[in-house]
Amino acid sequence: MTQIHSTARIAALGTYVPERRLTNDDLEALVETNDEWIVQRTGIRERRIAGEDEFTSHLCIRAVEDLLRRYPGALEGVDLVLAATTTPDYPFPTVSCLIQDAFKLPNAGTLDLSAACTGFTYALHLANGMITSRMHRKVLVVAGECMSKTIDYTDRSTCILFGDGAGAAVVEYSEEGAFLAAHMGSDGSGGLHVYRAGMSDTLNGQPLDGNGKVVQNGREVYKWAVRTVPEGVQQLHASLPEGTPAVDWFIPHSANLKMIDSISEKAGFTKDKTLTSAEYYGNTSAASIPLALQLGIDAGKVKRGDLLAMYGFGAGLTHLGLVVRW
Repeated sequence: MTQIHSTARIAALGTYVPERRLTNDDLEALVETNDEWIVQRTGIRERRIAGEDEFTSHLCIRAVEDLLRRYPGALEGVDLVLAATTTPDYPFPTVSCLIQDAFKLPNAGTLDLSAACTGFTYALHLANGMITSRMHRKVLVVAGECMSKTIDYTDRSTCILFGDGAGAAVVEYSEEGAFLAAHMGSDGSGGLHVYRAGMSDTLNGQPLDGNGKVVQNGREVYKWAVRTVPEGVQQLHASLPEGTPAVDWFIPHSANLKMIDSISEKAGFTKDKTLTSAEYYGNTSAASIPLALQLGIDAGKVKRGDLLAMYGFGAGLTHLGLVVRW
């Protein structure tokens, strides 16, 4: 657990999801499933799907455009672009380079990071460290995924879960740092529980299935998440500075709403204090937390000054939780 020294805050947020909706009824025409079965097991009713010629960089750019509509001038002085994604348009150039070019950020370095569903919290953690160390003063964090392009739509265990989307945040220098605590960890031995084969089609001597599509052992991922995340939340609480008020909102990665119900209960958060995005967006991997936060802001729930416990977890296996003052 880590009590953070911080001189950074989240100054702006924006999001984007594609227009096309893939409903549970639509999936019924593709695989043996139905709306009732999906909702009972996942809480997901529909998800957004990128167009044939729409890729992760396009979603990320639209999320940054949304950020600029909400916070005009927010990109002035950005000196680093961090893009969190496991579904880049290309191996290279990176998504962060494509974003830098789209917004003509002349003095910005670029870096992509791959932490699957933990990507947004990893990127925020890194941005805070870059700013607090005085290496940078203003970082554009973008998390985006085109998960639909990695899914086998004959595999009922995965195709019902995933959707596409993106979120963007500006993290900037602030004397009164807003990052209060962090807890991170990993368990690489669980890599076989959720993976996508690449140049190698074996892992630890085991052949990989899926032909480059996502393969997931949902039962094992569920058991790991409902044990690991509540324990991580306890560590976050324990490392907060003495006298810190109670956390206002819990924002876990929206993997599966039934999983989140169990995690929230074990972590001590009621449903009305938990923000999610999966019901109408599906599991958007690295984008799910900013999407949930934006929904909470737009609904008038999240106010400036509120304490947010954001907790990413996913393939790797990786996890990272942050307590941040909004």
